[in-house]
Amino acid sequence: MSFKVAVIGAGSVGFTKTLISDLLKVPEFADCEFALTDINPHNLDMVHQIIAKIVSVNNLPAKVTATTDRRAALTGARYIMSCVRVGGLEAFASDISVPLKYGVDQCVGDTLCAGGILYGQRNIPVILEFCKDIREVAEPGAVFLNYANPMAMNTWAANAYGGVQTIGLCHGVQHGAHQIAQVLGVADSELDYICSGINHQTWYIDIRAKGHKIEKDELIAAFEAHPVYSKQEKVRIDVLKRFGVYSTESNGHLSEYLPWYRKRPEEISKWIDMSDWIHGETGGYLRYSTERRNWFETDFPMFLEQAAKPLDQHKRTSEHASYIIEAMETGRVYRGHFNVRNNGIITNLPDDAIIESPGFVDRFGLNMVEGITLPLACAATCSASISVQRMSVEAAMTGDIDLLKLAVLHDPLVGAICTPDEVWQMVDELVVTQAQWLPQYKDAVPAAKERLAKGTVKTKDWDGAARKKVRSVEELREVVGGHH
Repeated sequence: MSFKVAVIGAGSVGFTKTLISDLLKVPEFADCEFALTDINPHNLDMVHQIIAKIVSVNNLPAKVTATTDRRAALTGARYIMSCVRVGGLEAFASDISVPLKYGVDQCVGDTLCAGGILYGQRNIPVILEFCKDIREVAEPGAVFLNYANPMAMNTWAANAYGGVQTIGLCHGVQHGAHQIAQVLGVADSELDYICSGINHQTWYIDIRAKGHKIEKDELIAAFEAHPVYSKQEKVRIDVLKRFGVYSTESNGHLSEYLPWYRKRPEEISKWIDMSDWIHGETGGYLRYSTERRNWFETDFPMFLEQAAKPLDQHKRTSEHASYIIEAMETGRVYRGHFNVRNNGIITNLPDDAIIESPGFVDRFGLNMVEGITLPLACAATCSASISVQRMSVEAAMTGDIDLLKLAVLHDPLVGAICTPDEVWQMVDELVVTQAQWLPQYKDAVPAAKERLAKGTVKTKDWDGAARKKVRSVEELREVVGGHH
């Protein structure tokens, strides 16, 4: 088989390497063309060298191209994957630092909360440009696989306004299922589950281990008895006890989507664990991403050397993309969890929402399992986020700063911490700080600057409840024996 797969934002080097290595593990795909594109020529060149090396070492006929010209990369592509971060780490840093001045302490800030909403404002105009190019130059009926956050908002905009079939992909469901298998003492392959909700707030509503149905009390006991997860996943275990179901999302992420665990600085330390960023550290993902980028820059030769390993040493990962493409092209059926427009799939969430739920892929495309009903508390939590996402997408499409402020005001964590005046000033400050990546707010920036100059809301100079310093490349090399 020969077709073209394009990767936008291919400069996310590690992730691009994983996605393409997974695809090359499918024997039928040895002859495919992989078109890499990124706005950063330096990162693009690094990833091009790595992918080209994998292809040559394994004597594959696959073709690898790299270009900063996105339309050239998309021309004739059948599948397009996006892993872009608009504004890069510079914009991401202000997603964390500006809300901190108003008392909003985020661990990740890329899906919901003040940071995630602003990230959506930066991404949506760009995602719609990708869709326009796909409609115009890609193969007719091309499928857009979006890996970029904020997942629900990006996928919502692409499906509602982009005119391209878009499926949102995330690995949270697989990671959570792996934890459940570990605490129950079964292999991943012995665990069956139905997981449904919205991205990063997906709920394991039915779990079977070796065919035996796992009830709430059994799962709570298993997590509380686990020597590691009992300490690292305090928020998730607390929510499991109260809601009766386990959530896909990491302790740090979950704590910032709900209004209950990060609302007061002195409460935060009770619920998080500092053994790794993902368990709730202030700005944890920003620190991790910064360290990884610096390290990659310095140790690129080592990463290039690793690419010389034969592919039979690469274990195909649980990322959905390669399995979706394999199913569509070969008819080998794949069951996974996908982000698509609801349209009645989940009975007690709005039809226009982007939900994440089980589906099957084959030559006929993606077929979702319909008629799932979430437990009431799960539906309530998802619905609150969906309302924020709907306003955020609409604001991003129209450049309406007042609607953007209302979206941030309705965010569960922001609402637990800030007054309306604080939210209005915080959003003005975010829009002014990130103006270069927010073309749709161009006309709103001068007035926002004026309001900021006269602003009466007191802010605090604060690093957050649990901030860590960015480590040097030398320090990272010392700990590389760790799990990364």
